[in-house]
Amino acid sequence: MALTQEGTPCWADAMFSDVEGAKRFYGDVLGWTFGEASSEYGNYTQAYVDGKSVAAVVPPMPGAEGQSAWCVYLASADVKATAAKVRENGGEVLMEPMQVGDFGSMLLARDPSGVVFGAWQAGVHKGFEVTGVPGAYAWCEIFTREPEKSDAFFPAVFGYGAKQLKDPEVDFRIFDVGGNTVMGRMKMTEDFPPQVPPYINIYFTVQDCDATVKSATERGGILRFGPVTTPFGRFAALSDPQGASFSVIDPSTTEGRMPGTSDVT
Repeated sequence: MALTQEGTPCWADAMFSDVEGAKRFYGDVLGWTFGEASSEYGNYTQAYVDGKSVAAVVPPMPGAEGQSAWCVYLASADVKATAAKVRENGGEVLMEPMQVGDFGSMLLARDPSGVVFGAWQAGVHKGFEVTGVPGAYAWCEIFTREPEKSDAFFPAVFGYGAKQLKDPEVDFRIFDVGGNTVMGRMKMTEDFPPQVPPYINIYFTVQDCDATVKSATERGGILRFGPVTTPFGRFAALSDPQGASFSVIDPSTTEGRMPGTSDVT
C-alpha cells in the first residue's frame, strides 16, 4: 500500500463512556461491525465495513469521562517533526508523539484557533482500508471561529495548497495536497452555540441520507442541520446519543452547480 500523502486524513476514532452503546448506535446507523477490544491498547476497538477497517471506538482516558468527540488523524511521515512544526506555528501538542506497538505512531494537537486533531505515522496500520463507500469515511472540514489562524497554521504544518470558495454567503476554504483535495475549512457562524468549540467535522458516506437521519434520531441521535441537497451531495449534521458530532452524506444525490474557487497566495 502506497504511503498516504502528508496531511491527508487517514484515520478517525472517538472516545465513549458507553462503548457498547456507541457500537450499537453506529452498528445500526452506519452498518459497522466490530473487532475484539485490544486490552493492551486501552480496549481500542476497530469498526469495519465489509471486513475493512473504517474507524475505531475506545473508552475515555481517566479524567475525560463524558467527553465524546470524533478525532480525525492527518497522515505524517514523522510525528516528531510534525510536533515541532505544530509548536513553531503557534499550535499546542496535547499528547506527545508516542509509538503504538508496530501499528504506528501518533500525536494529538490543537491549532491556534482551538481545533483538535491527530497525526498518524503509519506502521502496519496504514489507516482507512476503504473510503467513499456506505459506512466509510467521506470527507472532513475544519470548523473554526478564527479562520485566519487555521488558514495559516495547517498549510504551514502540512504543506497544503489552498483555494477559497467564490461565495459571498459563506467563508469556505479547500486544502489540497499534490493537487488532491483533502479537507475543507468553514468559518463558524453565529448559528453555532458559543459553548460549541472549534472542531473537525467528519462525514461518513451513506446510501440514503434521509433514511440514515431517521435511523439515527430513532436511536437517540440529534439532527443538527439538514438534510439538504448540494452540488456535493445530500447531507445532514448529527450528534450521537453521547454527544459526538458527525455528518452523513449521500454523494450520489446532488443539486445545483459546483461553486467556483480562487487560488490563495
